[in-house]
Amino acid sequence: MMKCRQCQEAIKVTGCTKSGVCGKSPEVAGAQDMLVQSLMVLSMGTFDKELPAAVVEDIDRRVVDGLFMTLTNTNFDLDVIKDAFRRNKDLKTEYDIACPPVDGGACDCMSLASKVGIDSFDANEDLRSLKELLLTGLKGLAAYYHHAVILGYEDASIPAFLRKGLAAIRRNHTAEELVALNMECGAVGVTCMALLDKANTETYGTPEITQVSTAVGDRPGILITGHDLKDLHMLLEQTKGTGIDVYTHGEMLPANAYPAFKAYDNLKGNYGGAWHLQKQEFDSFNGPVLVTTNCIQIPDAGYRDRIFTTGVAGATGVKHIDADADGNKDFSELVSMAKGCKPPTLLDDHNLVIGLAHATVLSLADKIVDAVKNGDITRFVVMAGCDGREKSREYYTQFAKELPSSTVILTAGCAKYRYNKLDLGDIGGIPRVVDAGQCNDCYSLVVIASKLAEVFGTDVNGLPLSFNISWYEQKACLVLLALLHLGVKDIMLGPRLPVFLTPGVTQVLVDTFGIKPNSDVESDMRILHIK
Repeated sequence: MMKCRQCQEAIKVTGCTKSGVCGKSPEVAGAQDMLVQSLMVLSMGTFDKELPAAVVEDIDRRVVDGLFMTLTNTNFDLDVIKDAFRRNKDLKTEYDIACPPVDGGACDCMSLASKVGIDSFDANEDLRSLKELLLTGLKGLAAYYHHAVILGYEDASIPAFLRKGLAAIRRNHTAEELVALNMECGAVGVTCMALLDKANTETYGTPEITQVSTAVGDRPGILITGHDLKDLHMLLEQTKGTGIDVYTHGEMLPANAYPAFKAYDNLKGNYGGAWHLQKQEFDSFNGPVLVTTNCIQIPDAGYRDRIFTTGVAGATGVKHIDADADGNKDFSELVSMAKGCKPPTLLDDHNLVIGLAHATVLSLADKIVDAVKNGDITRFVVMAGCDGREKSREYYTQFAKELPSSTVILTAGCAKYRYNKLDLGDIGGIPRVVDAGQCNDCYSLVVIASKLAEVFGTDVNGLPLSFNISWYEQKACLVLLALLHLGVKDIMLGPRLPVFLTPGVTQVLVDTFGIKPNSDVESDMRILHIK
């Protein structure tokens, strides 16, 4: 039976058992469980056997891409998922890698779907909960590392930990050992986000403060969503001089601030908002849509023939564009299609201020410090993370509206779409919404906070700084583990805590780190010391 509870939308706050809110069928869920199981077996093999270095490198690649493929709203293509599983099983057979024991006896875990999934992790619910938290963090880590590798930046310690973590899930461990593994996942997460930050900035330049229009032009367009900046670069090159505009969507918005992309006059601006609005927005866009990573929803008929996936993303019946041996992709089919499409339908007309990553903000450090010292800025509030479709997420819009005018919001990820079109103004030229970029750019927020702590002679917890984090899927959990590893305390998390956390594990997080579930705006402002 399907049992999925990896994202915030778990049905009835327990888990999806018949189908997922995301549209994931029991067949797809089962295939994803089998794929993850195969990655666990291969990972165990790298510790239990003397495998050739080239095989371990191959397993690393399979682990990174395979885990990413099983993130929420990433790949719904049953054939692709099954094919990845079969290739892993063939490798297991070729090198005689043993399956882990189940219920005290040996079995062929890679062929018995009933022996994989959540319930197979551990009979003890608290140990199983800690293993689920670890797997969630590993999936987020794999996603971020995938982005760095695409740009040619690698760190062997990151996939090595992914294998270590996957192997640990299939072995017996104490609660203390599993807590330590989760904290190690957070530490490796910081390393990975720093690597990705380096990859992005060394490849495309340091983001600059930029106003991005959400209006539309009178030319046909191609919409690109997801997180993969290399795909955007290739698309801009291939649409240059064609009379076609390129628009960013969702987590691709921050790309507009990179100097390398600002050089293209065919990069028109940003269209629409967060991922969960795509069914209406993709239909209104009128032209082809390229989905580069996660955040895809199973498309409706109105735009199904105009949507394309690439990389780890996929959906049954949707055209997929593969890379060649050199990593290049041919987007000529999208270009040809766009030429016959109407221009996008206007959704709104705003100017969004972006590009406030750590290098840019720290260049304003003296100005910010002065504003704090003279009382113009009384508090910073980190409102980063994911957006989602539940009505309860209107809480974040209301929270932003009711913040005192002397507070500055530090944000990254698609959570910002709940308030980045509000007219919140600035404080002495410092925007009240400091948008660092994509969800992985939460690293920038950590760098900013650490530098401010250094200037004021304290630690992050001693700053006039509050955390009200919105989570939805696995990458946000990796960011949370990273913050906990860095010693950040009293983080407020919503719109509800992950359902895979048992009462026992939740109490440990509350007692050790001060984790707090959010409630109502007025109460939470008091709890977070916002006046």
